[in-house]
Amino acid sequence: MTAMNKYTDPLKIREMREEDLPRVAQIERQNFSLPWKEQDFRDFIVRDDAIFLTALWMDEVAGYIGFYGIPDEGDITNVAVDERSRRRGIGRALVHELIHRAADRGISKIFLEVRDSNESAIQLYQEAGFVQVGLRKHYYSSPTEDARIMRFPV
Repeated sequence: MTAMNKYTDPLKIREMREEDLPRVAQIERQNFSLPWKEQDFRDFIVRDDAIFLTALWMDEVAGYIGFYGIPDEGDITNVAVDERSRRRGIGRALVHELIHRAADRGISKIFLEVRDSNESAIQLYQEAGFVQVGLRKHYYSSPTEDARIMRFPV
C-alpha cells in the first residue's frame, strides 16, 4: 500500500485473522473489566455462525466487532476500539459493516447488551438504527450495572 492510499483511505475492515488476536485481546483488556482472552476470539473466528471483523487504521489493528447467530437473528458479542483511535468513526464503520454482512446471511434481527452508563456506545447504536427493547438488571459485574438490550430491525 502506498503512502497516498494510507492517507486517502486509512480505514479498512476485514474478517478477523489469527494474527490479529494478540492486538485484539490487548484492545479487549483496555475496554472491558472482564475481558475475553485470545482463545475466546480464536474459538469464534472459526465458527460458521460467527462474523468477527477487524478494523485496520493505517494498517494497524484499531478495533473489532464480533457477532454470532442463526437465521434470522443473532447477537453482537463485543465491540471495541483502541483508546488512541477513538473519534475517527471506527466503531460506527464496524457496526455498519456488521449489519451489512449479517443481512447478507439472512439475519433480520440483531441484538446486543450495553452497559446502561455507556452513553457513547448507546448513541452509536441508536444512530445505526438500534432501539432499546429491554433491560437486564445487574447484568454486568466489575462494577455491577444494568444492561440495556437493544435490537436492530434489519
